[in-house]
Amino acid sequence: MDIAKTLKDAVESGALPGVAAAAATDKGVIFAGGAGVLRPDSVVWIASMTKAVTGVAALQLVERGKLSLDGPASDIVPELGTKEVLEGFDAAGQAIMRRPKRPITLRHLLTHTSGLGYDTWNADLMKYRHATGIPPIGSCRNAALGTPLLADPGERWEYGISIDWAGKMVEAASGQRLDRYMTENIFMPLGMADTGFAIGPAQRPRKARMHARGANGIAVVDHEVPQSPEFHMGGGGLYSTVIDYLEFTQALLRGGEPILRPETVALMARNAMDEGVLCRPLRSQLPVMSTDLDFVDGMEWGLSFMINPTAFPGRRAAGSLAWGGLANSYYWIDPARKVTGVWTTQLLPFYDPKAVAAFEDFERAVYSAL
Repeated sequence: MDIAKTLKDAVESGALPGVAAAAATDKGVIFAGGAGVLRPDSVVWIASMTKAVTGVAALQLVERGKLSLDGPASDIVPELGTKEVLEGFDAAGQAIMRRPKRPITLRHLLTHTSGLGYDTWNADLMKYRHATGIPPIGSCRNAALGTPLLADPGERWEYGISIDWAGKMVEAASGQRLDRYMTENIFMPLGMADTGFAIGPAQRPRKARMHARGANGIAVVDHEVPQSPEFHMGGGGLYSTVIDYLEFTQALLRGGEPILRPETVALMARNAMDEGVLCRPLRSQLPVMSTDLDFVDGMEWGLSFMINPTAFPGRRAAGSLAWGGLANSYYWIDPARKVTGVWTTQLLPFYDPKAVAAFEDFERAVYSAL
Protein backbone atom coordinates (compact mmCIF):
# COMPACT_ATOMS: atom_id res chain seq x y z
CA MET A 1 0.00 0.00 0.00
CA ASP A 2 1.51 3.33 -1.10
CA ILE A 3 1.46 6.00 1.65
CA ALA A 4 1.25 9.01 -0.69
CA LYS A 5 -1.56 7.35 -2.64
CA THR A 6 -3.80 7.27 0.46
CA LEU A 7 -3.62 11.08 0.64
CA LYS A 8 -4.15 11.52 -3.09
CA ASP A 9 -7.10 9.11 -3.11
CA ALA A 10 -8.80 10.89 -0.20
CA VAL A 11 -8.70 14.19 -2.10
CA GLU A 12 -9.48 12.87 -5.58
CA SER A 13 -12.50 10.96 -4.25
CA GLY A 14 -13.92 14.23 -2.94
CA ALA A 15 -13.78 13.02 0.67
CA LEU A 16 -11.40 15.80 1.74
CA PRO A 17 -10.31 19.18 0.35
CA GLY A 18 -6.77 18.56 1.51
CA VAL A 19 -4.62 16.45 3.80
CA ALA A 20 -1.02 16.57 5.03
CA ALA A 21 0.75 13.76 6.84
CA ALA A 22 4.12 12.57 8.07
CA ALA A 23 5.49 9.42 9.70
CA ALA A 24 8.72 8.27 11.29
CA THR A 25 10.38 5.39 13.08
CA ASP A 26 12.86 5.81 15.91
CA LYS A 27 15.53 5.96 13.18
CA GLY A 28 14.07 8.90 11.26
CA VAL A 29 11.35 10.23 8.96
CA ILE A 30 9.92 7.73 6.48
CA PHE A 31 7.24 9.92 4.88
CA ALA A 32 6.09 13.54 4.59
CA GLY A 33 3.54 14.60 2.02
CA GLY A 34 0.32 16.36 1.21
CA ALA A 35 -2.55 16.44 -1.27
CA GLY A 36 -5.20 18.93 -2.34
CA VAL A 37 -4.99 22.25 -0.51
CA LEU A 38 -2.50 21.06 2.13
CA ARG A 39 1.24 20.46 2.07
CA PRO A 40 3.65 19.20 4.76
CA ASP A 41 4.60 22.80 5.61
CA SER A 42 0.99 24.06 5.73
CA VAL A 43 0.30 25.75 9.07
CA VAL A 44 -2.77 24.15 10.61
CA TRP A 45 -4.76 24.53 13.82
CA ILE A 46 -3.92 21.34 15.70
CA ALA A 47 -6.58 21.99 18.38
CA SER A 48 -6.53 19.21 21.01
CA MET A 49 -3.21 17.87 19.76
CA THR A 50 -2.05 20.80 21.94
CA LYS A 51 -2.99 18.77 25.02
CA ALA A 52 0.02 16.44 24.77
CA VAL A 53 2.36 19.45 24.52
CA THR A 54 0.83 21.00 27.64
CA GLY A 55 1.10 17.62 29.36
CA VAL A 56 4.83 17.52 28.57
CA ALA A 57 5.24 21.06 29.90
CA ALA A 58 3.54 20.10 33.17
CA LEU A 59 5.62 16.96 33.57
CA GLN A 60 8.83 18.88 32.98
CA LEU A 61 7.88 20.93 36.04
CA VAL A 62 7.09 17.73 37.96
CA GLU A 63 10.62 16.56 37.10
CA ARG A 64 11.98 19.86 38.43
CA GLY A 65 10.01 19.61 41.67
CA LYS A 66 7.85 22.64 40.91
CA LEU A 67 4.62 20.68 40.43
CA SER A 68 3.17 17.55 42.05
CA LEU A 69 0.98 15.02 40.28
CA ASP A 70 -1.07 14.20 43.37
CA GLY A 71 -1.05 17.27 45.60
CA PRO A 72 -4.04 19.65 45.53
CA ALA A 73 -3.90 21.64 42.31
CA SER A 74 -5.39 24.57 44.24
CA ASP A 75 -2.05 24.93 46.04
CA ILE A 76 -0.75 26.24 42.70
CA VAL A 77 -3.92 27.70 41.16
CA PRO A 78 -6.31 28.67 44.01
CA GLU A 79 -9.31 29.05 41.69
CA LEU A 80 -9.45 25.26 41.29
CA GLY A 81 -10.27 25.00 44.99
CA THR A 82 -13.53 26.92 44.47
CA LYS A 83 -14.99 24.48 41.92
CA GLU A 84 -18.32 22.85 42.81
CA VAL A 85 -20.09 19.85 41.30
CA LEU A 86 -23.17 20.47 39.14
CA GLU A 87 -25.81 17.97 40.33
CA GLY A 88 -28.53 19.09 37.93
CA PHE A 89 -31.23 21.75 37.78
CA ASP A 90 -34.29 22.41 39.93
CA ALA A 91 -37.83 22.99 38.65
CA ALA A 92 -37.06 26.68 38.15
CA GLY A 93 -34.00 25.85 36.07
CA GLN A 94 -31.52 26.87 38.76
CA ALA A 95 -28.30 24.89 39.02
CA ILE A 96 -28.00 22.51 41.98
CA MET A 97 -24.42 22.60 43.26
CA ARG A 98 -22.39 20.87 45.99
CA ARG A 99 -18.78 20.73 47.16
CA PRO A 100 -16.62 17.95 45.64
CA LYS A 101 -15.56 14.97 47.76
CA ARG A 102 -11.84 15.60 47.19
CA PRO A 103 -9.50 18.20 45.70
CA ILE A 104 -8.51 18.25 42.02
CA THR A 105 -4.92 17.15 41.29
CA LEU A 106 -2.67 17.55 38.26
CA ARG A 107 -3.13 13.81 37.63
CA HIS A 108 -6.89 14.37 37.44
CA LEU A 109 -6.37 17.24 34.98
CA LEU A 110 -4.02 15.28 32.69
CA THR A 111 -6.31 12.22 32.63
CA HIS A 112 -9.59 14.14 32.18
CA THR A 113 -10.88 12.80 35.48
CA SER A 114 -11.08 16.19 37.24
CA GLY A 115 -14.82 16.45 36.54
CA LEU A 116 -14.37 19.40 34.16
CA GLY A 117 -16.03 19.00 30.76
CA TYR A 118 -16.72 20.49 27.34
CA ASP A 119 -20.22 21.64 26.50
CA THR A 120 -19.69 20.25 22.98
CA TRP A 121 -20.32 16.79 24.46
CA ASN A 122 -22.31 17.52 27.63
CA ALA A 123 -25.90 18.77 27.62
CA ASP A 124 -25.92 19.87 31.29
CA LEU A 125 -22.79 21.95 30.79
CA MET A 126 -24.26 23.48 27.64
CA LYS A 127 -27.39 24.43 29.61
CA TYR A 128 -25.32 25.87 32.49
CA ARG A 129 -23.08 27.91 30.25
CA HIS A 130 -25.98 29.48 28.37
CA ALA A 131 -27.87 30.20 31.62
CA THR A 132 -24.87 31.93 33.20
CA GLY A 133 -23.45 33.67 30.14
CA ILE A 134 -20.05 31.99 30.44
CA PRO A 135 -18.22 32.44 27.12
CA PRO A 136 -17.10 29.41 25.06
CA ILE A 137 -13.62 28.03 25.71
CA GLY A 138 -12.55 29.00 22.18
CA SER A 139 -12.90 32.66 23.13
CA CYS A 140 -9.68 32.28 25.20
CA ARG A 141 -11.23 34.55 27.84
CA ASN A 142 -10.51 33.69 31.47
CA ALA A 143 -14.25 33.69 32.19
CA ALA A 144 -14.57 30.63 29.92
CA LEU A 145 -12.78 28.59 32.58
CA GLY A 146 -15.56 29.26 35.10
CA THR A 147 -17.63 26.15 34.38
CA PRO A 148 -18.41 23.71 37.24
CA LEU A 149 -17.42 20.09 37.76
CA LEU A 150 -19.69 17.39 36.34
CA ALA A 151 -18.42 14.65 38.68
CA ASP A 152 -16.20 14.27 41.71
CA PRO A 153 -12.48 14.36 40.88
CA GLY A 154 -11.06 10.92 40.10
CA GLU A 155 -14.39 9.16 39.60
CA ARG A 156 -15.27 9.64 35.92
CA TRP A 157 -13.56 10.30 32.60
CA GLU A 158 -15.09 13.53 31.32
CA TYR A 159 -13.35 15.05 28.32
CA GLY A 160 -13.04 18.78 28.72
CA ILE A 161 -11.09 21.85 29.79
CA SER A 162 -8.89 20.04 32.31
CA ILE A 163 -5.69 20.58 30.34
CA ASP A 164 -6.45 24.28 29.91
CA TRP A 165 -6.21 24.38 33.71
CA ALA A 166 -2.99 22.32 33.56
CA GLY A 167 -1.66 25.12 31.36
CA LYS A 168 -2.57 27.60 34.11
CA MET A 169 -0.59 25.44 36.54
CA VAL A 170 2.43 25.53 34.20
CA GLU A 171 2.23 29.33 34.13
CA ALA A 172 1.92 29.64 37.91
CA ALA A 173 4.76 27.21 38.65
CA SER A 174 7.13 28.56 35.99
CA GLY A 175 6.35 32.26 36.25
CA GLN A 176 6.01 32.45 32.46
CA ARG A 177 3.13 32.72 30.01
CA LEU A 178 2.40 29.37 28.42
CA ASP A 179 3.56 30.45 24.96
CA ARG A 180 6.96 31.57 26.24
CA TYR A 181 7.39 28.49 28.43
CA MET A 182 6.62 26.10 25.55
CA THR A 183 8.86 28.00 23.14
CA GLU A 184 11.86 27.90 25.47
CA ASN A 185 11.39 24.40 26.88
CA ILE A 186 9.84 22.38 24.02
CA PHE A 187 9.77 24.10 20.63
CA MET A 188 13.29 25.50 20.57
CA PRO A 189 14.97 22.30 21.84
CA LEU A 190 13.10 20.31 19.15
CA GLY A 191 13.51 22.84 16.34
CA MET A 192 9.74 23.38 16.03
CA ALA A 193 9.95 26.83 14.43
CA ASP A 194 6.44 26.67 12.94
CA THR A 195 4.60 25.87 16.18
CA GLY A 196 2.96 28.40 18.50
CA PHE A 197 -0.25 30.00 19.72
CA ALA A 198 0.29 33.05 17.50
CA ILE A 199 0.66 32.85 13.73
CA GLY A 200 3.86 34.73 12.88
CA PRO A 201 4.77 36.53 9.65
CA ALA A 202 6.67 33.46 8.41
CA GLN A 203 3.66 31.20 9.00
CA ARG A 204 0.83 33.49 7.84
CA PRO A 205 1.28 32.86 4.06
CA ARG A 206 1.17 29.08 4.71
CA LYS A 207 -1.85 29.07 7.04
CA ALA A 208 -4.45 26.62 5.77
CA ARG A 209 -8.10 27.63 5.47
CA MET A 210 -10.75 25.89 7.58
CA HIS A 211 -13.49 23.87 5.87
CA ALA A 212 -16.80 22.43 7.06
CA ARG A 213 -18.84 19.54 5.69
CA GLY A 214 -22.54 20.34 5.50
CA ALA A 215 -25.68 19.20 3.72
CA ASN A 216 -24.52 20.93 0.52
CA GLY A 217 -20.96 19.62 0.56
CA ILE A 218 -17.69 21.12 1.81
CA ALA A 219 -17.34 24.90 2.18
CA VAL A 220 -14.62 27.25 3.41
CA VAL A 221 -15.45 28.78 6.82
CA ASP A 222 -13.88 31.61 8.80
CA HIS A 223 -11.93 30.38 11.82
CA GLU A 224 -8.89 31.51 13.78
CA VAL A 225 -7.94 31.12 17.42
CA PRO A 226 -7.73 34.59 19.10
CA GLN A 227 -4.26 35.96 18.46
CA SER A 228 -4.18 38.21 21.54
CA PRO A 229 -5.91 35.98 24.10
CA GLU A 230 -6.49 36.52 27.81
CA PHE A 231 -5.09 33.02 28.30
CA HIS A 232 -3.32 30.59 26.01
CA MET A 233 -5.53 27.56 25.50
CA GLY A 234 -3.35 24.68 26.70
CA GLY A 235 -6.13 22.31 25.68
CA GLY A 236 -6.36 23.41 22.07
CA GLY A 237 -4.75 26.66 20.98
CA LEU A 238 -1.64 25.71 19.02
CA TYR A 239 -0.88 26.04 15.31
CA SER A 240 1.76 23.76 13.80
CA THR A 241 2.75 21.70 10.76
CA VAL A 242 2.87 17.92 10.41
CA ILE A 243 6.66 18.16 10.11
CA ASP A 244 6.94 20.13 13.37
CA TYR A 245 4.52 17.97 15.30
CA LEU A 246 6.32 14.86 14.12
CA GLU A 247 9.45 16.24 15.81
CA PHE A 248 7.44 16.26 19.04
CA THR A 249 6.05 12.73 18.69
CA GLN A 250 9.47 11.40 17.61
CA ALA A 251 11.04 12.81 20.78
CA LEU A 252 8.51 10.86 22.86
CA LEU A 253 9.01 7.75 20.71
CA ARG A 254 12.76 7.93 21.37
CA GLY A 255 12.23 8.15 25.14
CA GLY A 256 11.85 11.88 25.68
CA GLU A 257 15.26 13.45 25.10
CA PRO A 258 15.83 16.39 25.05
CA ILE A 259 12.50 17.42 26.61
CA LEU A 260 11.71 14.68 29.16
CA ARG A 261 13.41 11.87 31.03
CA PRO A 262 12.73 8.30 29.79
CA GLU A 263 11.09 7.35 33.08
CA THR A 264 8.69 10.29 32.74
CA VAL A 265 7.69 9.22 29.22
CA ALA A 266 7.15 5.68 30.52
CA LEU A 267 4.89 7.11 33.24
CA MET A 268 2.92 9.10 30.64
CA ALA A 269 2.38 5.92 28.64
CA ARG A 270 0.69 3.99 31.46
CA ASN A 271 -2.99 4.14 32.38
CA ALA A 272 -3.16 6.86 35.04
CA MET A 273 -6.89 6.74 35.85
CA ASP A 274 -8.27 5.15 39.00
CA GLU A 275 -9.33 1.51 38.84
CA GLY A 276 -12.64 1.01 37.06
CA VAL A 277 -12.57 4.39 35.27
CA LEU A 278 -12.66 4.08 31.48
CA CYS A 279 -13.16 6.44 28.55
CA ARG A 280 -16.86 6.98 27.88
CA PRO A 281 -18.58 7.62 24.53
CA LEU A 282 -18.95 11.30 23.64
CA ARG A 283 -22.41 12.40 22.51
CA SER A 284 -22.29 15.60 20.48
CA GLN A 285 -24.37 18.62 21.53
CA LEU A 286 -22.99 20.67 18.61
CA PRO A 287 -23.21 18.62 15.39
CA VAL A 288 -21.51 21.39 13.40
CA MET A 289 -18.43 20.94 15.61
CA SER A 290 -18.33 17.20 16.28
CA THR A 291 -20.03 13.91 15.51
CA ASP A 292 -20.61 11.29 18.24
CA LEU A 293 -17.54 9.30 19.32
CA ASP A 294 -17.75 5.67 20.40
CA PHE A 295 -14.45 4.37 21.73
CA VAL A 296 -13.12 0.85 21.46
CA ASP A 297 -14.03 -1.03 24.66
CA GLY A 298 -11.50 -0.65 27.43
CA MET A 299 -9.75 2.47 26.13
CA GLU A 300 -7.52 3.97 28.83
CA TRP A 301 -5.93 7.36 29.43
CA GLY A 302 -2.37 8.09 30.47
CA LEU A 303 -0.88 11.47 31.34
CA SER A 304 -2.19 13.31 28.24
CA PHE A 305 -2.83 10.38 25.86
CA MET A 306 -5.48 7.84 25.02
CA ILE A 307 -4.03 4.29 25.20
CA ASN A 308 -5.41 1.31 23.26
CA PRO A 309 -5.02 -1.85 25.44
CA THR A 310 -5.36 -4.18 22.43
CA ALA A 311 -3.78 -4.01 18.98
CA PHE A 312 -5.58 -2.58 15.94
CA PRO A 313 -5.08 -5.20 13.18
CA GLY A 314 -2.77 -3.89 10.47
CA ARG A 315 -2.23 -0.71 12.46
CA ARG A 316 -0.84 0.32 15.85
CA ALA A 317 0.21 -2.17 18.53
CA ALA A 318 -1.31 -2.50 21.98
CA GLY A 319 -0.13 0.22 24.33
CA SER A 320 0.10 2.91 21.65
CA LEU A 321 -0.57 6.54 22.55
CA ALA A 322 -2.90 8.71 20.50
CA TRP A 323 -5.35 11.57 20.25
CA GLY A 324 -6.46 14.19 17.74
CA GLY A 325 -7.69 17.70 17.13
CA LEU A 326 -11.15 19.11 16.40
CA ALA A 327 -10.44 19.90 12.73
CA ASN A 328 -9.91 16.17 11.99
CA SER A 329 -6.23 15.93 12.81
CA TYR A 330 -4.82 12.78 14.41
CA TYR A 331 -1.56 11.27 15.64
CA TRP A 332 -0.27 8.09 17.22
CA ILE A 333 2.94 6.97 18.96
CA ASP A 334 3.60 3.21 18.94
CA PRO A 335 6.38 2.31 21.41
CA ALA A 336 6.20 -1.41 20.54
CA ARG A 337 6.67 -1.07 16.78
CA LYS A 338 8.76 2.13 17.11
CA VAL A 339 6.66 4.18 14.71
CA THR A 340 4.69 7.42 14.91
CA GLY A 341 2.41 9.25 12.50
CA VAL A 342 0.73 12.65 12.20
CA TRP A 343 -2.20 13.28 9.83
CA THR A 344 -4.08 16.58 9.49
CA THR A 345 -6.94 18.23 7.67
CA GLN A 346 -8.71 21.49 8.42
CA LEU A 347 -12.23 20.09 8.30
CA LEU A 348 -15.20 20.23 10.66
CA PRO A 349 -17.06 18.50 12.26
CA PHE A 350 -14.64 16.38 14.31
CA TYR A 351 -14.53 12.61 13.77
CA ASP A 352 -15.93 12.98 10.27
CA PRO A 353 -16.42 9.40 8.98
CA LYS A 354 -14.70 10.05 5.62
CA ALA A 355 -11.76 11.74 7.34
CA VAL A 356 -11.38 8.93 9.87
CA ALA A 357 -11.45 6.31 7.11
CA ALA A 358 -8.75 8.19 5.19
CA PHE A 359 -6.62 8.50 8.34
CA GLU A 360 -6.90 4.77 8.98
CA ASP A 361 -5.85 4.07 5.37
CA PHE A 362 -2.77 6.24 5.95
CA GLU A 363 -1.92 4.39 9.16
CA ARG A 364 -2.25 1.00 7.46
CA ALA A 365 -0.01 2.18 4.65
CA VAL A 366 2.65 3.31 7.11
CA TYR A 367 2.72 -0.11 8.78
CA SER A 368 2.76 -1.94 5.45
CA ALA A 369 5.82 0.10 4.50
CA LEU A 370 7.83 -0.85 7.59
